[in-house]
Amino acid sequence: MRPQAAEKRKIMTQLPPDIVEVETTEVSCDGGELGHPKVYLALRNGEVECPYCDRKFVLKPRSAR
Repeated sequence: MRPQAAEKRKIMTQLPPDIVEVETTEVSCDGGELGHPKVYLALRNGEVECPYCDRKFVLKPRSAR
């Protein structure tokens, strides 16, 4: 059984946002386990936050690539 929209929003506001290190300046996000429409995002100043689930994508430091 999937949570209803209001329950999803409640869960999303209670959990800290995920931080994902990436190697490219363009990423996509589909919300993972809770799900939302797939969106494509461009990093600016090395980071971007998904407008649906608040997952934060950050560019890996060059030495870690």
